[in-house]
Amino acid sequence: MRLLARFSAFSIAVVAAILSPAAEIPSYQQFLSPASPQEVVSAKKADRVAWVDYAEGKRNAYTAAAPSFTPVRLSNFQKDDGIMMSEVHISDDGSTVIFLRGEAPNRDGWSPNPSADPNGPEHAIWAAHTNAPGAWRVVDATNPELAPDGSAILFVKGGQIYRAKISAVKPATEVDRGEKAFITEWGVQSSPKWSPDGRKIAFVSTRTDHSFIVVYDIATHSVKYMSPSVDFDTTPMWMADNKHLVFMRQPGLPFGQQAQQGAGGVGLPNGPALQTAPAPSNAGRGGGRGRGGQAAPAATPAVTNNSPGLMQATFRGGYTVSFYKADVTTGDAQETWHNQPNDPIAANIGNARLAGDLVVFQFSAGGGRGGRGGRGGRGGRGAAPAAASATPSAPVDEWERYYSLNVMDSSARPVLLTTTNGMIEDRTASILSADGKTFYYCTNAGDIERRHIWTVPVSGGTPVQITMGDGVETYPAPLASGKYLATLSANWNLPQSLGIWKTGSQSQQIVFPASRPGFPMDAHVKPEIVITKAPDGLEIHNQIFLPKDLKPGERRPAIVFVHGGPQRQMMPAYHYMQFYHWAYGINEWLASQGYIVMSINYRLGVGYGQSFRAAANAGAEGNSEYQDVLAGGKYLQTRADVDPNRIGIWGLSYGGLLVSQALARNSDIFKAGVDLAGVHLQGSSLDPEAVSWKSSSISAIDGWKSPVLLIQGDDDRNVAFQQMTGLIQLLRARDVYYELIVFPDDVHESLLHSRWIYTLGRMETFMHKFLWDLPVTARK
Repeated sequence: MRLLARFSAFSIAVVAAILSPAAEIPSYQQFLSPASPQEVVSAKKADRVAWVDYAEGKRNAYTAAAPSFTPVRLSNFQKDDGIMMSEVHISDDGSTVIFLRGEAPNRDGWSPNPSADPNGPEHAIWAAHTNAPGAWRVVDATNPELAPDGSAILFVKGGQIYRAKISAVKPATEVDRGEKAFITEWGVQSSPKWSPDGRKIAFVSTRTDHSFIVVYDIATHSVKYMSPSVDFDTTPMWMADNKHLVFMRQPGLPFGQQAQQGAGGVGLPNGPALQTAPAPSNAGRGGGRGRGGQAAPAATPAVTNNSPGLMQATFRGGYTVSFYKADVTTGDAQETWHNQPNDPIAANIGNARLAGDLVVFQFSAGGGRGGRGGRGGRGGRGAAPAAASATPSAPVDEWERYYSLNVMDSSARPVLLTTTNGMIEDRTASILSADGKTFYYCTNAGDIERRHIWTVPVSGGTPVQITMGDGVETYPAPLASGKYLATLSANWNLPQSLGIWKTGSQSQQIVFPASRPGFPMDAHVKPEIVITKAPDGLEIHNQIFLPKDLKPGERRPAIVFVHGGPQRQMMPAYHYMQFYHWAYGINEWLASQGYIVMSINYRLGVGYGQSFRAAANAGAEGNSEYQDVLAGGKYLQTRADVDPNRIGIWGLSYGGLLVSQALARNSDIFKAGVDLAGVHLQGSSLDPEAVSWKSSSISAIDGWKSPVLLIQGDDDRNVAFQQMTGLIQLLRARDVYYELIVFPDDVHESLLHSRWIYTLGRMETFMHKFLWDLPVTARK
C-alpha cells in the first residue's frame, strides 16, 4: 500500500515544522492520537465494567472493578488492521467479557477487509476472563446472548438457535463449538433469552402469519410452547423466579395481509395480498412449508373489502396488544393486560424491558427508530403488521418518551416516565438499574446542545438530572451495588473517556485513558453557539470555532462542516460516535491551523424535536435542508473576521451530499470542498422534471466551478460507490478540477487509522492550496 505512505512535500514540511521546537501549530495526528472508549457495559451482580477502546487503529477490550477502577486490558490487538470491535457484553457475575471483531457482510456476502489480508476478513465473537487477561476466538456469530455465568453464548444463524461454549480450550463437539445448531425447530427462530439461572432458554419461533414463544429446557433437552395460538407472540421476558415469563401478543395476519405463494389446490391458494406484493426473493425460512418468509404484509390488494377482520386484525373487543404470563413448566399462559381500543400509546410498544411486574417501553409514533444497537431487548419481529395497520394516530410530541406499565394489573394504564422534554436517542441511551427500580436515560433535556444522564423511578415520579457540567455524558451503565455510575464522558477539550460517578456526587473520576501523551488539549478552543435563520425562518443551531491567534480586523478563511446521517447532532464537545468524535477533533485542528470553522446542525438532524427531524420537502423531495447550509455560508460572509472569498466546506455521507450541493449550486460562495462518500444522485430518475433529480447536486452540475477532493472506499455499504463513479464522469466532461482518493476494500468510514491520517494530509494540502494565501508555517 505505497499510496498510504505517500505524503505531499507540503505536508511533510508542515509536519517537520510542527515537530520543531519553535512550532506552535499541532498536527492532525496529535488531535486523533488519544485512546477513546466506544461502548461501556456493567455487570448485574458485581461492581465491574467493560468497554472497547480505539487507539490509533488498535482496538481492544478493557475491564475495571470497584473501588479503584484500575483499567485492565483483556485483549492484545496491536495492529491498525481495520477490524472493528463492538457488541461488548459482560456476564452477570462479571467473570467473562465477550465482544465482536469484524463487521457484517455486504450484499455480496463479504465482510470488510480494508487491509487486504490474503487470509480473508475477521468476523467472530471473542471472549476473555476478567481475572486472567488474554482473549480467544469463540465462533463466527453476531448478536450474541451471553449466559448469566459467562459459560456460553447463544446466537441465531439460518433461522436456528446455536450455542457456543466459552472455553480457552477448543470444545470437543460441533454443537459446543457453535458449528451445529443447538436447537432446531420449524420456522425462523429469534431472540433467544437465558433464564436468570441459565437453565432454560426462551425464544421466538416465527411462522409467517403467526409466531410462538418457545422454552427449551437444557437439562431435559425438551421444548415447550407457551399457549400457542394464531397470533404473533414476541418479546419473551423472564421473571426473577425462573418459572415464569412475560410475553407480548398481537393479532395474526388477516386474509387481506396474507401474501404467501400458494402451491395449488383448494387448500393452498396464493395469499390475497400476493396480487400486489409478491414475496421478496430473499425472504427467510418458515413460510408455507418452508417456501419463504413473510412478504410485505402492509400491501393492499387491488380490490378492497371492508368486512370486519378481513383487512385489519384486532382481538375481540377491538384491542391490539396484550401481555401474557406463562408458566414455563406447563406451557399455560394467561392474559394479564391488554390495551384499550384506539389507545395510541400502548399500541406502539418498543424496546420493552421487564422490571418486576412493570414493563418499561419506548413509545414511538413510527414504531421504533433503531440506532446504534446495544442494550434493550432485540425483540423478535417487532410490531405485528395487523396491529400496526390498526394503530390510531398518535398525539403530536416533539420528543421520544418512555413509559412503564404494570402488566399484572388489567386496569393499569401506561405511566409516563420521561416527562423531560428532550431527545433520548436510541437503545444505548437508556438502561434499568440492577435491581430494576430505577430507569437511567441520556437526554439533552435542559441543555439542548449536549447530553446528560437523568434518572426516574420505574414506578413513576419526577426525573432528576444526575450528571452535570458543560460536558457530554452518554452510555449510562449503573453498577450492581447502586453506588456508582459509569458513563462515556467528553468535553470541548477532553476526548471521550470513561467516567465513574459516585451516587450523589456531581463530579466524576476519569479512569480511562489514564494519560494522553502528545494530545494538544491546550490548543483547543471552546466553540460558540451561533443560531442562524434559513430563508423559510427555521432556526438552525451551529458551533463556531475561532482560532486563538485571530487578531482584531483580520480576515481569515472559513470552513463549513456538515454532518452525515442526517439523523445526527454535532455538539460543542467531542462526540460519542466514532466518526463524529474524529470530526470534532478535525474541526478543532482546522481552527488551530487558523481557519474559522462553522459546524451546521441543519434540518433533518436529531436533537431539536420531531418536526425538525421530519422537515418537509427535504432529501429527494426538495432538498430543503440545503438552505440551512447556504444560510450558514452567507452568515460567514457577513462576519468581519471572515474573508468572504475564501470559504470552504467538508463532510461525509449526507454531509458529502451537502458538500456537492454547495459546490454545484453555490461555487460563488463555497470555493473548495472535501466530499467524503457523498450522494450525488438522489433516487434513480434522470428526468429533468423529476423532483428527485432537481433535489440532486448533479442537476446543477453546470454551475460546479469550485475544486473538490473526493474520497470513498469501494466496499461502501451506506453509499453505493457508483455515486462516485457517476460524478467523476460529469466533472471530467466539464473540466472541473478534482482530486480523487479511492480506498480498495474499505467501507463508508475508513476502518484504517493510517487512511484517516493520509486523508487529513491530503485535506490539509488541498484546503491550504485553495483557501490560504500563505503557507501555514508563515503564520507564527
